[in-house]
Amino acid sequence: MRTKAAGDAALESSGADLRILRPGLVIGQSDYGGTALLRMLAAVPLVQPIAYPATPVQCVGMEDLCHAVVTCCADEIPQGAYDLVEDQAQSLGDVLATTRRWLGFPAARFRLVMPPVLTKAVARCADALGYLGWRSPLRSTAMTVMASGVMGDPAPYRAATGRSLRPLPEIYGSMTSAREHRLTARMSLLAPLVIAVLSLFWVLSCIFGLVGLPEAAGVLTEAGWTDAAAVSSVVFWSFVDIALGLAVLYRPWTARVCLAQVGVAAFYVLAATVVTPGLWLDPLGPLVKVLPAMLLSLVVWPMVQSR
Repeated sequence: MRTKAAGDAALESSGADLRILRPGLVIGQSDYGGTALLRMLAAVPLVQPIAYPATPVQCVGMEDLCHAVVTCCADEIPQGAYDLVEDQAQSLGDVLATTRRWLGFPAARFRLVMPPVLTKAVARCADALGYLGWRSPLRSTAMTVMASGVMGDPAPYRAATGRSLRPLPEIYGSMTSAREHRLTARMSLLAPLVIAVLSLFWVLSCIFGLVGLPEAAGVLTEAGWTDAAAVSSVVFWSFVDIALGLAVLYRPWTARVCLAQVGVAAFYVLAATVVTPGLWLDPLGPLVKVLPAMLLSLVVWPMVQSR
């Protein structure tokens, strides 16, 4: 944000023919950044978690933003810097409540205000995930901006164009809320938990295989394998499991790792069916439990596709 301000100042002092547009919180049909976070929080059932509920926010609709860009390109607006924001600010809590109504989710039973110390801890975790390639909207920069508010002066743009930008209720009123928007909000909320569970499943598979190495190898020796071959197989595939469990946490690899997990799990099922078919009748269902794990990988795969 500081470098953006420095860049604006340098451009303005250069005497170049320019228009600088500074949009507020952009609300569009698709979700990006701040709007993705709003919709994700709005999808929390029963309770409404929120940080900085009284923070003032001024929004702008994507349609108004695009119109402003076209107006500038057509040279229909004087040179200068313009804040693209609605006339009246509203609290972040009200913006979130309006988003929740637009999505069609029931109103929250009560509001859970996150204390600053917890908000900072969450932001630090999101920052750490950034090193793994995850672009979380909860990172420290976003939280710092949200704590100070998203504000601007709508007067210059109103004077230059003779029109005010639409307020938030009108913005949402002009957009369609469909099943896919609610599904995306819910899946965004579940995505971190789903990926964490998927990673934990594969890592624990490795740990249990190595801890119970004699028992695991014994299943193969009973099927006619030599002791050395049985132990080597259990150790090798245990390390494959932990590699897949850790690699799925690295965002650039996640989609491909999910497909690799499906392939390895399918190999486990087929190989076990041929070598030790009796495992299908095991009371603990070791092979049956592989099937939902495969489906979980297939669920994560489309969730992490790039826009």
